[in-house]
Amino acid sequence: MNETCTAAVNINQDYCGRCSICHSICPYEAIKRDLETGKVEIDLQKCQVCGICYSACPVMAIDIVYYDYDGLAKYVECMHEKTGSETLVLMCRGNSPATGEIEEILQNEGLKVDNYIPLRLPCSGRIPTEFIFKALKLGTKNIVSIQCENEFCRFKQGTKINAQRIMLSKALLQQLGFSEDTLKVVKYSRKVVYETEKCVGCDKCVFICPYGAIEAQEFATPKITYEVCVGCGACALVCPHSAIQVKGFEFEDVLQRYSKSAERLKAESKFPLILVFCCQWSEFTALDDPKSLTLKKKAIAIEIPCFKALDPVHVVESLHSGFDGVMAVVCSKEDCKLREGGDTAERNIDVLRDVLKKMNLLERFELFTVSPRCVGEFNQKLDVFFKKIASMPPLKLAVAEAKNPCIKS
Repeated sequence: MNETCTAAVNINQDYCGRCSICHSICPYEAIKRDLETGKVEIDLQKCQVCGICYSACPVMAIDIVYYDYDGLAKYVECMHEKTGSETLVLMCRGNSPATGEIEEILQNEGLKVDNYIPLRLPCSGRIPTEFIFKALKLGTKNIVSIQCENEFCRFKQGTKINAQRIMLSKALLQQLGFSEDTLKVVKYSRKVVYETEKCVGCDKCVFICPYGAIEAQEFATPKITYEVCVGCGACALVCPHSAIQVKGFEFEDVLQRYSKSAERLKAESKFPLILVFCCQWSEFTALDDPKSLTLKKKAIAIEIPCFKALDPVHVVESLHSGFDGVMAVVCSKEDCKLREGGDTAERNIDVLRDVLKKMNLLERFELFTVSPRCVGEFNQKLDVFFKKIASMPPLKLAVAEAKNPCIKS
């Protein structure tokens, strides 16, 4: 841990009642308890900033930087006044889909909601019971919690913990006269989308899947066991015809997003232009408030579900699209929420660096490991990279054509 790191989670010992609830509920055993004194402290090396301990503390002795109780309540109040919406949709980072997907998920559950307040969180299990009642007091009539399926929770026990809280909250709300539909839980886990008509049966996805979710078939295209798929994106990278992709992170959609951003910013004579590919678990603020990057550093953030889903083709293509530098931000091996198959991602980066070196572009790409436990770490590394790229001349490359072997057809 960096000595200059400002911890995102702290226990206020003056408020702590030594009840040890946080110690017993932490899914990462990141809270140490002294058996003699009962004093509890957070081990920042193990903490994943899921916030479950924060929401469980009965005396609010735990301070947290991201998505604190007052901040969440203020956000709901502001959005309610701005949109007039009476529906609050809570989403875990692991399953928080694009806007269109939210509506699709709700419709599949028989819920038709045209206007809602989206609230994205590191884990749905961190929602305090008090916040549910606060949201209702602020004018919310319906709360929908889109949670990961139990076995796919990125914070181990987060979904189970939240399910228990929701059950207790619903029981209490009904006793107070609220409708049974006031609080609803929807289970959703991001998976791959498989278009078998595009598949040529090369079976690359079978060999690359670190979770054994894809099985080769003797006289047919591979079979995906969706009950095992975790949506890491490793298979999507090796598919030569984009027959298999992670829902919400389709290759062409990502390509269009950064290409159009580069075109717009170039027209405004912005320099330098920085593109950040960011694992959704390594950094919170940049992804949940992407406008801050554009305003402060002229940087665009593109979210990826995991380090394994960082496509080297996108790095090369983004430089051809007009960006002066590309920065990748991922979790360390110890912090990765999807640890299986990390060696594949590292090999991809080695190949990428070799290609960039041959193109004399290696200095315009950096890979950093970052954790949300250390406040400001991402901004520090972005500043360093920004200054480095700013010291170079603007990058002027010919726009890559479709025949380029690096570009997927």
